[in-house]
Amino acid sequence: MTTISPSPSNSLDSVTLIMDHQTSSSSSSSSQQQSFHHPTPPFDLTSTIPSNPTAADDLPNLLHLSFNQDSACFAAGTDRGFRIYNCDPFREIFRRDFDNGGGIGVVQMLFRCNILALVGGGPEPQYPLNKVMIWDDHQSRCIGELSFGSEVKSVRLRRDRIVVILLEKIYVYNFADLKLLQQIDTFTNSKGLCEVSHLSGSMVLVCPGLRKGQIRVEHYASKQTKFIMAHDSRIVCLALTHDGRLLATASSKGTLIRIFNTLDGSLLQEVRRGADRADIYSLGFSTTAERLAVSSDRGTVHVFNLKIDSGPLGMERSQSVSELNNATSPVVSHLSFMKVGVAGVLPKYFSSEWSVARVHLNEGLQYVVGFGHQRNTVVILGMDGSFYRCEFDPAGGGEMSVVECHNFLKPEAEAEEKEKESLL
Repeated sequence: MTTISPSPSNSLDSVTLIMDHQTSSSSSSSSQQQSFHHPTPPFDLTSTIPSNPTAADDLPNLLHLSFNQDSACFAAGTDRGFRIYNCDPFREIFRRDFDNGGGIGVVQMLFRCNILALVGGGPEPQYPLNKVMIWDDHQSRCIGELSFGSEVKSVRLRRDRIVVILLEKIYVYNFADLKLLQQIDTFTNSKGLCEVSHLSGSMVLVCPGLRKGQIRVEHYASKQTKFIMAHDSRIVCLALTHDGRLLATASSKGTLIRIFNTLDGSLLQEVRRGADRADIYSLGFSTTAERLAVSSDRGTVHVFNLKIDSGPLGMERSQSVSELNNATSPVVSHLSFMKVGVAGVLPKYFSSEWSVARVHLNEGLQYVVGFGHQRNTVVILGMDGSFYRCEFDPAGGGEMSVVECHNFLKPEAEAEEKEKESLL
């Protein structure tokens, strides 16, 4: 076992890195190297059998929900362990329930590979809250850990980097050997806000800056740091396109979402969720960066059309010119023709760009949103265990239709109920 510690002069927290070089009898040193240098083996979707199935009347409490990098899967942390699901088709891939408590407060996937990042959580955490555990599901155990002097708020993974977010600091590690590469000081970040780009090549990282409402952008290819004053109030939610070119932000007011160019920090577009304050829970770009999904405590999920050409991503958009022209036209208030005031300046509210599509769910419940792999669909995950797949009309807009709905905490009971219905 090897321990590496950064110089105390460079850190406000004591950071300890522990690599477990032990392997099982069926694992060689080469397989251990593969886990860290090329963590790409996919989960086997054809032969997965859930371990320790949960009875329908004995459901766990959800502590965490997150999509993987391409929204093809999602992870759920519970007060007993964690579970991994496939989105399309919807299916539980596997679960790991621990004995004697086993709460997992953070689960981060790395696309569809066997490596996960875990942080303990809940009333009886499986691991200390100040540690990030590197879990190899091929070995069904932790093969490494990162230890800190304070609670870990969040983790982000790339194929070449591990990013750990604390209350006022972010650590960036090389995935191959867990070498500490960078430390970033931030404004108080209780939500663990941080996003990284996922396309191969150099990384873009966005996180809170050192002031309220400020965003820090790290461009690792050019070795440049840029600061953006995104809002006057506190930042509560971030989203980044896969290539790191576009950034979406929301503040504690929850009325406006702003989209920025990360290269020069310019404001490209501003869309309005509503007139009343709300807590924004989740932001998500579509793969082609032509749309943005937003969820809030109002129980409504909105889809906005973006009028931005994001460079290479724009080349991947739909080949249908007529639909693309309709889809990228922003929805503007019908009162935008009004001219108000001496100078004839239109009040900002009436000229706002509104969502093209929306769906109303349960008010007050926290939802995580992502775009589905099926055309013109969004996938919505609720902290009550709900899974929705909704379809929207990119041209006509309006209310989205729910085409699929599940409770992912009790798939066995749901399957039994469907079987009973088929027999009637």
